[in-house]
Amino acid sequence: MEHTTMDQQPRPLDALNKGRNKRVLVDLKNGKQLVGSLKSFDIHINSVLEDAEERKDGELLRKIGTVFIRGDMVVTISLV
Repeated sequence: MEHTTMDQQPRPLDALNKGRNKRVLVDLKNGKQLVGSLKSFDIHINSVLEDAEERKDGELLRKIGTVFIRGDMVVTISLV
């Protein structure tokens, strides 16, 4: 059985960093979904998406462009 230390475990921000410059789906607390290219984020998960679109049930509602998302509004961020 292999023992691992806490330093070897992936950290949440490390996982999020793998999504940088890739298309992600962001689910928000208000029920909205944003899809766009993840450009940057901070330790509070405040994030910037470029070429962002608002979607509902997979359907495009509107194109937004560059958008700043407050981290306290984020439920999940996943690769598209």
